[in-house]
Amino acid sequence: MRIDKFLGNLKYGSRSEVKRLIKNKHVMIDGLQVTRPEHTLDPLKETVTIDGLSVFYQDPVHIALYKPKGFLSAHHDPMHPVALSWIQEPFSRFDLSIAGRLDLDAEGLLILTTDGDLLHQITHPNHHLPKTYEVTLNKPLMHSESLLTGVTIHDGHGNPYLAKALSIEHQGIHVKIAIDEGKFHQVKRMFKAVGYEVENLKRISIGSLTLGDLQPGEYRLFRKEEL
Repeated sequence: MRIDKFLGNLKYGSRSEVKRLIKNKHVMIDGLQVTRPEHTLDPLKETVTIDGLSVFYQDPVHIALYKPKGFLSAHHDPMHPVALSWIQEPFSRFDLSIAGRLDLDAEGLLILTTDGDLLHQITHPNHHLPKTYEVTLNKPLMHSESLLTGVTIHDGHGNPYLAKALSIEHQGIHVKIAIDEGKFHQVKRMFKAVGYEVENLKRISIGSLTLGDLQPGEYRLFRKEEL
């Protein structure tokens, strides 16, 4: 990878700013001065420094974030605070994709990754990766069998489809439900189809990866094998 592209990808400045940084001898690779923006490097094997400070690099990056309620599953938004604002240096410099979004008023496990294959594995419906939610309803659940059998709801484009719960545990208004899709407002729409309103929604796991002891706004790195 070219050194100017490497530093640009990590948000050390615009293309012209990064080139100026390099040409003005602020950048070194393995202790050797670099002055050409087209100089190539292997960032996993060589160490880059800017004015003596090491540039952190890791590939891939997988982050499990506890998204709090009131934060949009996005990088930027003019109306609402966003989930990515919780990610600090050095990981905030990486181009993180959101794998499986949560509604603004929902909370829980959000996966951020630089790995396109992992993103596809989590979000593509053909993979049927189970996702588990803790739900608080407006009244005690009496229709769990209907949800296990399947209810017809509509996706974000208005197309009908049969949505089934993989499993349900419930006590009064408190429900734990697992699904293997994750379409537009799916859990809320499933409960609405059988006469209930969701008052709180918290995703606690995706595949085998769980929230663990993360608190709202906290995050940790994880390995792909944990899914």
